[in-house]
Amino acid sequence: MASPNDIKKGVVIKDAAGLWLVVEFQHINPGKGAAFVRTRIKNLQSGKTLEATYKTSETIELVEVEHRKMQYLYHDASGYNFMDQQTFEQVSMPDDEVGEQGKYLRDGMEVNITTYEGRPLSVELPRKMTFKVTEAMEATGGNTVSGGNLTKEITLEGGIKVRAPLFIKQGEEIIVNTETGEYVERAK
Repeated sequence: MASPNDIKKGVVIKDAAGLWLVVEFQHINPGKGAAFVRTRIKNLQSGKTLEATYKTSETIELVEVEHRKMQYLYHDASGYNFMDQQTFEQVSMPDDEVGEQGKYLRDGMEVNITTYEGRPLSVELPRKMTFKVTEAMEATGGNTVSGGNLTKEITLEGGIKVRAPLFIKQGEEIIVNTETGEYVERAK
């Protein structure tokens, strides 16, 4: 058992709802009343994020997790398969645990896998990734003038659909934020 004073970014808290990764934290010591720690935590199984407050007088359970760099191999009926580059050990994660991030995985790419007691819990992708545009409607005369934030739906390699500005054309490469699924900019 640990004190909420031990909370910092990156630690994992275990409670009845599962394992929670601390994304943000703030120690608060008000002039009146007891000190507390305000956190933003992310569930490692579901990916759900919420805010939680811990009084410094209560106890919490911190667990040791392992962060391993692994290579994405392939997807099959059992889920997504990854391999540790050092030990060549392979692990599989079901589709529901990988979630929306699965559409961004490409054969051979390196990702960070968080494991607890040898079981993979979550996949961490690079925040920004570059993709080639495979389908994009051509902008027609009159709608290319800067008149606000006009966007269109485009298709990227792997079948990913994203809203992007009208000037993006088929064959170009763009950068996508993998956390939000939004267009960031053209690739240089």
